[in-house]
Amino acid sequence: MREVLNYKIKADVSIMPPLGRVDDAPPAFRRAVESLRAATVRPEVVVEDIPAPQRLAPYAIAMSASVHIDDNDVALGRLIVLYDPEGTRDWPGPFRVVAYVSADLEAEIAGDPLLGQVAWSWLTDALSTRNAEHHTLSGTVTRATTEGFAAKADQPMTTELELRASWSPTSEDLSGHMEAWLALLSSAAGLPPVDVADISQHRQRTGD
Repeated sequence: MREVLNYKIKADVSIMPPLGRVDDAPPAFRRAVESLRAATVRPEVVVEDIPAPQRLAPYAIAMSASVHIDDNDVALGRLIVLYDPEGTRDWPGPFRVVAYVSADLEAEIAGDPLLGQVAWSWLTDALSTRNAEHHTLSGTVTRATTEGFAAKADQPMTTELELRASWSPTSEDLSGHMEAWLALLSSAAGLPPVDVADISQHRQRTGD
C-alpha cells in the first residue's frame, strides 16, 4: 500500500545535455560546490560523493548520506545540485536542489494521519532555521506499508517514509541548504536535535 501526499507541484526535469566536470564548471558552480563542504555533519551521519545524473543539467554534483545507529542504517538520503548557467531548463533560476530522504518508521508514528504534514514540516523548518533562502519549493511525501503473507506471514509489518523535494536557492552559497538536508535526514531517523545529543554525550563522559 502506497500513500502519496503532494505538496505544491512536483517538479520534473527534462532530458538535458551531458554533465560537465566540476573543474571545468563556471566559477559560480565551483563556489557552490565548495559551500556544500562547509556544513557540519553529526557523527551518526556518513556523507559520500556519488556520481551525479548525467543528463539533468550541464553541471551537477550529487551526494548520499546514511544515518547509522547501533550498526544499522536507519535512514538514507541523496542530494543533487543542478546548475544551468543559461537558465534554459524547466526550473526558475540557474540552480536547482533536489533532495530525497527515506526512513523506516516505528508503528506508532506510521499510523499518524498527519504524518505527511509533519514530515514536510521537517523540511520547511530546516530550510527556515538554516537561513536557506529559496523559492519554488515542491515535493511529495510517500508512506509505503509492507505486509507479509503466506510463507512470509510471520514477518512484521513495516512502513517506510519517502520524501522527495526540489527548490531553487536564491544564491550560490548552499551551505544552509546542505545543513537543512542533513537536518531533514536526522529528523526522519528520529535523532534528537544536535544540542540535546551533545548534552547527553557530555553527561555520559562526565558521569553525571
